[in-house]
Amino acid sequence: MAEEKRPVDIGGQAVLEGVMMKGPEAIAIAVRRDNGDIVVSRETYEPLSKKHPWMGKPFIRGAVSFITMLGQGMKVLDKSSQMLGVTEEEPTKFEKWLAAKLGKGVDKVVMGVAMVLAVALSLGLFVLLPNVPTRLLTEAGWSPLGVNLMSGLIRTVLLIAYIWAVGKVPDMRRTFQYHGSEHKTVYCHEAGLPLTPANAQKFSTLHPRCGTSFILITFILSIILYTTIDYIILALTGFNLSSNYLVKVLSRILLLPLVTGVSYEALKGLAHSETKVCRMLRWPGLQLQRLTTRQPTDEMCEVAIASMNAALNGLPEGTKTPEGWVILPKAA
Repeated sequence: MAEEKRPVDIGGQAVLEGVMMKGPEAIAIAVRRDNGDIVVSRETYEPLSKKHPWMGKPFIRGAVSFITMLGQGMKVLDKSSQMLGVTEEEPTKFEKWLAAKLGKGVDKVVMGVAMVLAVALSLGLFVLLPNVPTRLLTEAGWSPLGVNLMSGLIRTVLLIAYIWAVGKVPDMRRTFQYHGSEHKTVYCHEAGLPLTPANAQKFSTLHPRCGTSFILITFILSIILYTTIDYIILALTGFNLSSNYLVKVLSRILLLPLVTGVSYEALKGLAHSETKVCRMLRWPGLQLQRLTTRQPTDEMCEVAIASMNAALNGLPEGTKTPEGWVILPKAA
């Protein structure tokens, strides 16, 4: 008997009042407006690995995916807000000034500034701040392993605290519910069941390929990789990176593509294996998702399913907006 083909991996992201699903050839977004209608958009894309095959190689594809998702994530959030109709307000004088100076549309300027600020915040919280005590610990006689363990612990505590604080915002709690609906719908697709809210609700909100798990895996593997490299540099040159804050921070930023590449392969491997060891290794990431997902309503699952269907099969039939989005009226 021929081996049953595993369904293609579908990625996703919770957005404002909706869900984005990324299929092999298209990205779809579905949001629910205040009147109950679901608005669906779809945009085809060509993976960079098709244009440049080397970008699809193991350990390289993870770094490429990480970088592209940073920009794509911001674009998806901006588009979802447009689909909801919440970005029609008049631009501020500062936004108009920026657009005039840079020669770009206000939305592109704001999105660019927001992306820069998001990256700066991430680097500040998870690279600069955790490495502040490294020199003091080194001077106190700590080994590179001990220093990196402490840095990793600080980084992980900051991550958990940040996610917990964000989850206290009412709008974010709804977004976390949509995050849960995304996972349930992906599970339903992977199980080969008809995509219905009832079927989707049978599954967990915790999924092994979630970006939350990827972040935690990155943090854990960074301790191992940074420590190994620190020891290699110490052995070859006699220089202890932890003795110089700026050099250590710069090394962490330069090594980030390597860390994300290795972490991506680890995430894929753990997600697609059901051995006892792999289940144990992915357990911490699944538990962290309890902070980033919530139990969704059937209506939220309906939105996630609309996005999944559009990503895999194309836009549904329905009234189209001037932008080309399809409106699915609220069920009577």
